Amino acid sequence: MITILCNGESRRLEREMSVEELLASLGLNPETVVVELDGRILSRPDYAVTKLTEGATLELIRFVGGG
Repeated sequence: MITILCNGESRRLEREMSVEELLASLGLNPETVVVELDGRILSRPDYAVTKLTEGATLELIRFVGGG
């Protein structure tokens, strides 16, 4: 079990997982989310290969359309 900080809230994960796996578990479409991990913006291709580890800090920013 690991603990990360996601949008200012502590979140416990059952195991180390990729950013892409976390987004899927939260029901978020990776195409509509910008991910900042430990102060660095990730490119979308990195979502699948970037593993979240103990103490990681994420900010998830979702795009919302409207008119």
